[in-house]
Amino acid sequence: MKTIMAKPATVEKKWYIIDAEGKALGRVASEAATLLRGKHKPTFTPNVDCGDNVIILNSDKIVLTGKKEEQKYFKRYSGYQSGLHLTQYKTMMKEHSDVALLRAIKGMLPKNSLGRTTAKHVHIYKGAEHDNQAQKPEVWNGGKI
Repeated sequence: MKTIMAKPATVEKKWYIIDAEGKALGRVASEAATLLRGKHKPTFTPNVDCGDNVIILNSDKIVLTGKKEEQKYFKRYSGYQSGLHLTQYKTMMKEHSDVALLRAIKGMLPKNSLGRTTAKHVHIYKGAEHDNQAQKPEVWNGGKI
């Protein structure tokens, strides 16, 4: 049996829509990361960008399970002494739900140049409207979410 190694020129990229309304943050992020990597395709090659483009709608209606809204913190560090900034996920989800989702997706991608390139193929919108009708996206209903 021959192993298929995809070439970047032969990869067909599709556009998928994920509606995140009422779904858990981590579940949506893991499904989007799988689509971005291309792991759902039979021609998946780890060192080639063979994933698809993903549009995520209704990011402001994503839920966090359990007590994560009160107990989980968004951390960023300025690089200076005592420069740690903590933001509770309750305020993060109210004000910047798209940033919280993007950071969750980036955390599930490889930490190299391929992961940085792949992270640019996700488009997150807070509402139900998007600007990508020209790409003829399909609704993604498979998977775990």
